[in-house]
Amino acid sequence: MGDMANSSIECHPKPQPQREAPHAGGFGCTLAELRTLMELRGAEALQKIQEAYGDVSGLCRRLKTSPTEGLADNTNDLEKRRQIYGQNFIPPKQPKTFLQLVWEALQDVTLIILEVAAIVSLGLSFYAPPGEESEACGNVSGGAEDEGEAEAGWIEGAAILLSVICVVLVTAFNDWSKEKQFRGLQSRIEQEQKFTVIRNGQLLQVPVAALVVGDIAQVKYGDLLPADGVLIQGNDLKIDESSLTGESDHVRKSADKDPMLLSGTHVMEGSGRMVVTAVGVNSQTGIIFTLLGAGGEEEEKKDKKAKKQDGAVAMEMQPLKSAEGGELEERERKKASAPRKEKSVLQGKLTKLAVQIGKAGLVMSAITVIILVLYFVIETFVVDGRVWLAECTPVYVQYFVKFFIIGVTVLVVAVPEGLPLAVTISLAYSVKKMMKDNNLVRHLDACETMGNATAICSDKTGTLTTNRMTVVQSYVGDTHYREVPAPSALTPKILDLLVHAISINSAYTTKILPPEKEGALPRQVGNKTECALLGFVLDLKRDFQPVREQIPEDKLYKVYTFNSVRKSMSTVIRMPDGAFRLFSKGASEILLKKCTHILNSNGELRVFRPRDREDMVKKIIEPMACDGLRTICIAYRDFAAGHEPDWDNENEVVGDLTCIAVVGIEDPVRPEVPEAIRKCQRAGITVRMVTGDNINTARAIAAKCGIIQPGEDFLCLEGKEFNRRIRNEKGEIEQERLDKVWPKLRVLARSSPTDKHTLVKGIIDSTSGEQRQVVAVTGDGTNDGPALKKADVGFAMGIAGTDVAKEASDIILTDDNFTSIVKAVMWGRNVYDSISKFLQFQLTVNVVAVIVAFTGACITQDSPLKAVQMLWVNLIMDTFASLALATEPPTESLLLRKPYGRDKPLISRTMMKNILGHAAYQLTIIFTLLFVGELFFDIDSGRNAPLHSPPSEHYTIIFNTFVMMQLFNEINARKIHGERNVFDGIFSNPIFCSIVLGTFAIQIVIVQFGGKPFSCSPLSTEQWLWCLFVGVGELVWGQVIATIPTSQLKCLKEAGHGPGKDEMADEELAEGEEEIDHAERELRRGQILWFRGLNRIQTQMEVVSTFKRSGSFQGAVRRRSSVLSQLHDVTNLCTPTHVILSAANPTSAAGNPGGESIP
Repeated sequence: MGDMANSSIECHPKPQPQREAPHAGGFGCTLAELRTLMELRGAEALQKIQEAYGDVSGLCRRLKTSPTEGLADNTNDLEKRRQIYGQNFIPPKQPKTFLQLVWEALQDVTLIILEVAAIVSLGLSFYAPPGEESEACGNVSGGAEDEGEAEAGWIEGAAILLSVICVVLVTAFNDWSKEKQFRGLQSRIEQEQKFTVIRNGQLLQVPVAALVVGDIAQVKYGDLLPADGVLIQGNDLKIDESSLTGESDHVRKSADKDPMLLSGTHVMEGSGRMVVTAVGVNSQTGIIFTLLGAGGEEEEKKDKKAKKQDGAVAMEMQPLKSAEGGELEERERKKASAPRKEKSVLQGKLTKLAVQIGKAGLVMSAITVIILVLYFVIETFVVDGRVWLAECTPVYVQYFVKFFIIGVTVLVVAVPEGLPLAVTISLAYSVKKMMKDNNLVRHLDACETMGNATAICSDKTGTLTTNRMTVVQSYVGDTHYREVPAPSALTPKILDLLVHAISINSAYTTKILPPEKEGALPRQVGNKTECALLGFVLDLKRDFQPVREQIPEDKLYKVYTFNSVRKSMSTVIRMPDGAFRLFSKGASEILLKKCTHILNSNGELRVFRPRDREDMVKKIIEPMACDGLRTICIAYRDFAAGHEPDWDNENEVVGDLTCIAVVGIEDPVRPEVPEAIRKCQRAGITVRMVTGDNINTARAIAAKCGIIQPGEDFLCLEGKEFNRRIRNEKGEIEQERLDKVWPKLRVLARSSPTDKHTLVKGIIDSTSGEQRQVVAVTGDGTNDGPALKKADVGFAMGIAGTDVAKEASDIILTDDNFTSIVKAVMWGRNVYDSISKFLQFQLTVNVVAVIVAFTGACITQDSPLKAVQMLWVNLIMDTFASLALATEPPTESLLLRKPYGRDKPLISRTMMKNILGHAAYQLTIIFTLLFVGELFFDIDSGRNAPLHSPPSEHYTIIFNTFVMMQLFNEINARKIHGERNVFDGIFSNPIFCSIVLGTFAIQIVIVQFGGKPFSCSPLSTEQWLWCLFVGVGELVWGQVIATIPTSQLKCLKEAGHGPGKDEMADEELAEGEEEIDHAERELRRGQILWFRGLNRIQTQMEVVSTFKRSGSFQGAVRRRSSVLSQLHDVTNLCTPTHVILSAANPTSAAGNPGGESIP
């Protein structure tokens, strides 16, 4: 078989012998063959390739592709491959249909109660008691109504049902559009992912989805492999396969030992070329996704089947559960499915607030119903002394239903349904707008967390600097050149060595291409440091391309690729005479230690002793570094022909070098960065620079950016020194030591990825400040992954970032620019403020409506605001208000205040003053109208009206005035920090203006034409003007409130605090109860890695569904609080912000001895 494959070597294979005829579409391999091939590893795989195809190039021929030229870029051919071998695309889970979303919205508890009440009310209105006995039931049914009115009894029930339908549709539509946006975002992220392939001998960047079987792909350090393939040629390739196998050690790949590359794995070192053999659902990741049931329906079917089958089969269905590891798995699974422990700051505060408001509402509505029922019963049966007659039951029941509806209305008004909606709208709107500011948000809550950020740990290269590196100084042949030397100044030998050392010892994918536009700078492709060196070659009037053509990549004997441990790169080539030459380049202080010789001005070797090295560091390297240059040493070594060294012993090979040159590379600071950093510092955010450069360069750049100012007390440390200061004698990191270092630390130089992670973790875990720090981190390399994940918000670079970094991040900076981070801070703070604005408005409405309904019901046995009116005010107006207030654009003034921090309450004192102040105004007006309004307007009183009486002008005026006051208060709510000018910038938000006017128009329609369903009777122009006048009074009253200094009002409480530290500690203790001992923890580590992966998927799904609707929002709250209440008996003290946790179990008692109260 193998020989036959080799026999048809010509480019156009001859018609294959009969045996191979059934192969798909003229290709020499079927899909099934390739799938089975990719399931093999290591030696087995090699054996299979040799048996079936001869070698990898045999496989390439079968797939009709060339290992060096790649596929012909021919659309028909590519399309044919897609049909036979599938597309590189894993179909996402089916989105929920609109009807499913409607059904979900209907699950809301308050809505269900309303529906039931409305249906009962409807049913009773159709049941007319026999007329004669109605006298005996007393005047309860009232004589004021004529026949037509009695007929209209059904309208209230129907109207409630109608408004419920409205609410459900609005909620469902919002969820639907949010889901759609999220999918749009996902697909945008997917389109952004490009991969390098060779087609027609040209290197092309194609979208990952466009890869086909048979493509020749270039893999390099930092890639996330998008498809399965077989390695054709590799240099020192190491892969992290932990995402598939759970093995944390990196796996060495080479064409002659283990050539199998799997999708979803990360390239940690090296580079190479592979032929793509499986894409999409047929790749290893695709197969796992299919098993996970990207189509959830299969899952459900399986579950049902499993239930029917007996236990043994069910055990097989879940391969994860081994017999002994069963419980452990279960526990892990519970952990994995629990939501992320630390909710985003805002979520935590909102959850808490919603619970508090919900409880208050329930109590109020229950009291209302009880008082109404008692009052009715006492008046009818005790005062009037009537007897309960059987035929009167329907009449009485009708009354009780009416009371029940009033109670439910109070509850509906008390619970802020608009809240989840406001949050959703605000976040979605911000995310959309942030795209324009070069922030691609991957996790919604990151956007709002960013507003609370107190520290930013930023990379230097590319973020603070332009990432257009150029060599500006050099030390060659005993001379320090301040600019690029003329080629004639260097001896030919040095020049030749320098050109070869740079051209060969850099990734061949790094190039300098001619500029795209006339007059632009040449394009730098690939690693920027290498681009600078290649630019240096061009400046010396030489060209690197001919050198590379003379020694192509596959002729390189051995390559030690760059990684964060080596901080250098070396390449070995075989000379024509059989000897070997090694070229090396890397950080100057590291490589110079390995140099024993240096080239003098004539190009001859001169001994280079430690003393000479110290001189060089003082005279050449430090001055360069103080100018903010990164210094790179270029060196070489010759090996004699006869004797080949042991290439795996890297320290031996890369030693005893001869220094050719030291160059200083400048990466100029982006012009807009110093201003952006100034803004951050003004906004109370500390910017720290974490870089791999040496300390002098780092300090120089930090000073240029304004991260460090002359005369300030700050620290600039190198990684080694940093570690020495934070570790104890045993080498363990101690938080107390870290707390002494980080507050003053501004620059961390020569840092390893682990240092970055340690610093971020140390700042986050620190308890030394008055509040927990919220840390944002930027990163571009694969090794930044852990730090990006640990940070509260991880920013990955869109251009320079590797796939791994993007995968670990929350926000992708599409322009790699630090100023975009400042924009993110502004948007984050804006989200927070928008929600506070909405709360201020919503709570005023709620407080007033609840009190009016409650007192009105108790004094006049009927709520002055009817159920339907309340629903209009609460649901529809709040929905619109949330839209209006959540879409306020951010202003620069947001950056003039300090971050709020985790424990600052959502409702500040100023807001509380506004809420109570406006509520007082509105209540005074409404009660005045309720009790003396009929005298003022000279109309009939609406109080004590019988059951089905027609709507009165009196109550209509109350309703209308109430709505007018809300409308004008909505304008007041635009400012939450006590500003005077509430109209400031109102026209920059067209949504706000149109919503206010729209609501006003609908209100006119409701009052004038709403009639019976809205319990309204048309008003005269004069009455309208009075209502408007009282409404405008809100604006005047707002100015009065703003005059009262908040500091005088000590009695005001804040509400909506974040979860306190002690509560969180207790919660964690309770969750960590099962942690038994160290050994078991080690056992779990592998599993935890796997669950982390699952958790990431879940978290992304959670983000979509977090604020799905108020029902699930409160549902989540209830679930969470019920878990807590099982762990502790939670009893609330008088103020809802204090919670006593009396410990119910020994472990939590240990954390809180004696279970005393935790303020």
